[in-house]
Amino acid sequence: MEQENATVTAAPADPRSIGEKAGRGFGWSLLGNLVMKAGSFVMGLILARLLSETDFGVYAVALAATSFVMVVKDLGIMMATIQWRGSLEEMAPTATLLNLISATTLYGVFWTIAPLYAAYAGSPEATPVVRLLTAVILVEAVTAVRSAALLRRFQQARNSMAVLAGFAANAVVAIMLAAEGAGPFSFAWGQVVQAVVTGIIVLRIARMPFRIGFDRAIARRLLRFGIPSAAGIGLEAVLLNVGYIIVGNILGTQPLGYYLLAFNVSSWVPGLIGTAIRTVSVAGFSRLAEQESGTLSKGVQRSVPLLYSGVLPLAIIMGLLAHPLVAFLYGPKWDQASGVLRFLAVVMVVRMLTSFALDILNGQGATALTVWINVGYGLALVPAVIVGTHLQGIRGAAAGQAAASLFVALPLAVLGLRAAGVRVAPIAPALLRPSLGGLASGAAVLGVLSSLGGAPPFAVLCLGSAAGLIVYVLIVVPVDRLRSLPRMAARPRPTS
Repeated sequence: MEQENATVTAAPADPRSIGEKAGRGFGWSLLGNLVMKAGSFVMGLILARLLSETDFGVYAVALAATSFVMVVKDLGIMMATIQWRGSLEEMAPTATLLNLISATTLYGVFWTIAPLYAAYAGSPEATPVVRLLTAVILVEAVTAVRSAALLRRFQQARNSMAVLAGFAANAVVAIMLAAEGAGPFSFAWGQVVQAVVTGIIVLRIARMPFRIGFDRAIARRLLRFGIPSAAGIGLEAVLLNVGYIIVGNILGTQPLGYYLLAFNVSSWVPGLIGTAIRTVSVAGFSRLAEQESGTLSKGVQRSVPLLYSGVLPLAIIMGLLAHPLVAFLYGPKWDQASGVLRFLAVVMVVRMLTSFALDILNGQGATALTVWINVGYGLALVPAVIVGTHLQGIRGAAAGQAAASLFVALPLAVLGLRAAGVRVAPIAPALLRPSLGGLASGAAVLGVLSSLGGAPPFAVLCLGSAAGLIVYVLIVVPVDRLRSLPRMAARPRPTS
C-alpha cells in the first residue's frame, strides 16, 4: 500500500479519476474547514470580549510576520512534493533536510530582527509575541513533507482530522490564557500548541518513515521548482498582510485592531472555501497538466465560473450588511470595522480568483509567472494603501487595497494564465449571468436595508441575507436545475 502511494506510474491517470479524487479531497477538506471555521468563529467571539482592541493590534503585527514565514520557510519544498514526479520515499529524506535547514535559519533571522520589525509596525511590545508565534515554523519543518504526501494522495480526510485536533487544543489554550489576562500571548501560545498537536498526528498517519539524507540531484529538482514557487507564495502572503504593517505604522495599534477584525471577517470565505480548494488544486492541476494539450484549459474553464458564482453573493451580502453584521456579532465598540469590511469584501472575491490562478500556474510548473504577478500587484498595492491610509484612515487603507486588487492583481492573473497557455477567453461569457445575479442581489439587500433602517441588527442581517441569496439563486441557477432539486433530494442513494 505504501509503495503504491509513494510512486507514480508511467501511464498518466484518467482525467475523470483525477476529478473524482480531487472532488472527494475537496469535500473532506471543506468539511474539516467548516468545522474548524465554525469553532474559530466562536473562539473569535469569545476572545473579542476577553481582549482589547490593542491586544488584537499586537497580535496582527505578529500574525503578519508568521503568515510570511509560514509560506517561505521550506523554500517551496512542500509544494514541490505535492507535484513530484517519482518516488516520494526516495525524495523525502532530502526534502526533510532542506526543510529543517531552511526553517531553522529563517527563525533565527526573525528572532534577531523581531524588535526592528515590531517597532516599524508601530507596536514595539509585539516583539516577544512575534518571536513566539513564528516558532511554529520549526514544528512545520518536521511535518511539511508528510503533510504534502497526504495532500498529493488526496487523503484530505486524514489531514483534516489532524488539523481539527490541533485546533481544538488551540481553542482551549487560547481561551484559558485570555481569561487569565495573557493578552496577545493567548493567541500565540494557542497557535504553537495547535502546530505541535497537528504535527504529532501527521507524523503518525502519513505512514512515511522519518529519515534525513541528501541527494544532490533530488535537491536540485526540488529547489528548481520550489524556490520560484516559495517566492511567489511568499510575495502573496506579504501582500495579503502588508495592510497590517502600513496601518500600524501610520495609525497605531488601536486602529489596527479594527482593521484586523474586519480583515478576519472578510477572510471567512477564503479561509473556508479557498483553503479547501488549495489543498487539492495544485495536485489536481498538476495531474491535468500531464494530460494531452487542452485538458488543463478545459478544467480551468469549468472551475473558475463555479468559484466566482459561489463567492460573489457572499461578498455582496457581507459588504452591504457590514454594519449589522459587526454590531450583532462583536458589539458596538467594533463598529469602526464595518466601513473597512465593505471594501475588503471586494478584496475577498479578487483574492480567491487570483489565488486560484496562482495555484493553476504552480500546478503547471509555471512558478516564475507567479513571482511576476505578485511583484506587479505589490508595486500598485503598497502606494495605494499608504495614500489611502493618510487620506481616510483604515477605511482608506481598505479602499486602496480593493482598487489595487481589482484593477491590477486580477488583470495580471489573467495575463499570467494566457502566457502559460491556458485559454481564458471562454470563461468570460460564463461570468455574465452570475454578475447580473449579483447586481440584482445587491439591489434586494439595499431594499431591505432602506425599509428596516431602525430594526435590530439581527433582524436586518437575517432578512437582508435571505433576500439577497433568494434573488441570486433565482437568477443564476437554471430553472430546470431548480425543478430537479426535489427529485434529486428524494432519489435513494446507493449504499457502499
